[in-house]
Amino acid sequence: MQWFFALDAWLQALLASLVMYAMTTLGAACVFFSRRPNANVLTVLLGASAGIMIAASFFSLLLPAIEAESTLPTYLTVTLGFFLGGAFLVASDALLSHTQHTFRAIGDKRTALLYFAVTLHNIPEGMAVGVAFAAGAAGESLSPGGGAAVAGLLLALGIAVQNFPEGMCVAFPMRAKGMSPLRSFLFAQGSGAVEVPACVLGALAASAIGALLPWALAFSAGAMIAVVCSELIPECFSGNKTLATAGVVVGFCLMMALDVALG
Repeated sequence: MQWFFALDAWLQALLASLVMYAMTTLGAACVFFSRRPNANVLTVLLGASAGIMIAASFFSLLLPAIEAESTLPTYLTVTLGFFLGGAFLVASDALLSHTQHTFRAIGDKRTALLYFAVTLHNIPEGMAVGVAFAAGAAGESLSPGGGAAVAGLLLALGIAVQNFPEGMCVAFPMRAKGMSPLRSFLFAQGSGAVEVPACVLGALAASAIGALLPWALAFSAGAMIAVVCSELIPECFSGNKTLATAGVVVGFCLMMALDVALG
């Protein structure tokens, strides 16, 4: 993996975002083989995704934000950044929920809102990975041989894992509403494509403006926690709560172990 860590932050972000996008595509492709996924399997996957993202938000985003230099007091930068990230997702979801437009090309209004909500939250997810790679590059330049660069890779891995069931969660409701498998697949994989430019943009912006780094990290953490609370947790706990809880715990432990051991 040394060749990967030797690349510029934006190239690392580009390659990682392509893997994340590929996982969304693989999840969406399941629509060709079944009209509806196994409910218990989907519950565990969504729970694990939530746990992974919660752990990644703290270990890969908030901790580096706290350790980064800031023009304002650290507690103020991290708190405001986190709040703004969460507020951005809450406001975006509220805007989508109150729209009165119809989306006949996608299906009924609920299906359309799900699609746009998933697509929207993929933007800060992608930016979070790009920012984490930029933070890793900055950490390596300050402390050569350290493990800072691993944080971006671990965060990308966590998001890639949750992108697989996410692709399924977008594709299957469209298929259930009568959309063809091919069209359901195309829409679902498109929801993950926005992560690629967002990831590269996050890396470039955070690398170019060093003072932006702690703000961007905290903002991304707030956005990711808001996504977990608004999308993943309600969805997985609407089914088997025991399996959902187990998935969250296992996902969090896995991401925490990887981050602490390798970071």
